[in-house]
Amino acid sequence: MSNKVTLRQLRYFVAAADSHQISIAATNQHVSQSAITHAVLALEEELGVRLFDRVPQGVLLTAEGQDFLHHARHILDSMRDAMSAPRFRAHDLAGSVRVAASYTVLGYFLPELMARFRAGYPKVDIDLRDLDRPGIEQAVLSGEVDVGMAILSNVTSRERFGHATLIRSRRQLWVAPQHPLAQLASPSLADIAQHPYLLLQADEGATSTMKYWQSQGLEPHIGFRTGSIESVRGLVANGFGVTILSDMVFRPWSLEGKRIEARPIFDAIPHMEMGILWQREAPLAKPAQAFQQFLLQAFGSQESERNNILK
Repeated sequence: MSNKVTLRQLRYFVAAADSHQISIAATNQHVSQSAITHAVLALEEELGVRLFDRVPQGVLLTAEGQDFLHHARHILDSMRDAMSAPRFRAHDLAGSVRVAASYTVLGYFLPELMARFRAGYPKVDIDLRDLDRPGIEQAVLSGEVDVGMAILSNVTSRERFGHATLIRSRRQLWVAPQHPLAQLASPSLADIAQHPYLLLQADEGATSTMKYWQSQGLEPHIGFRTGSIESVRGLVANGFGVTILSDMVFRPWSLEGKRIEARPIFDAIPHMEMGILWQREAPLAKPAQAFQQFLLQAFGSQESERNNILK
């Protein structure tokens, strides 16, 4: 990292990327809008690339901005973990935590977190299980696993569990740069319905998708159905259709290196919520508590049922 780049600039850039609006980022960081703007401009000057496109609705990451966001998050996460490591290791905690996770969480979310947790708790083993959402719910309720990680938007009767939302990820239109919809700043579902739609079926994606389409009295023109996000990415990049998926799994390139762009959608679409579940009444063992608290601290979760976290 250049000596001209500061952690504060990185933090302000990430805040703008997460909120998509300079004003909201400024409010969340308790600074002026000009402080956020100057930080982003300084980063763009140092890097020699544009990180955001300015649009009427706020700011959108460019492909270069999306790549830089990954590195900025890694730097900030590493610093946070480094500051916490002495306190973690002071516990000298040993044991295991049983974790069940779904397809999307396993593929796009959990591995890096597990590496960070292991650095802080080298004597705690993670017993990881690959389950679908109903299987995760049952495993948590039965005590077969300590912590479940899943798309909370799909969880049945969430109040049965202790739970915390870690990420709320905006859903956007994925489109090839040359596609007609890429020329619209904020296409509507009615606009999207005129083009072939690529329906992702993994993690109950089809059910979630149809709910918000039907709420608008519309249906997508489904051209392909697949359980593979990478297949969707490749089909979008090659112009075979468009899709709506969350920013959490967005990448600006397909596997073969073709460009994908994201566009905000005019209609109100619910965000995807990813989070954790645990038994509501039974106290967690110390290794499981450590894993739970690590996740909450890593994401600054404010949505958990605090009275059920630590007994």
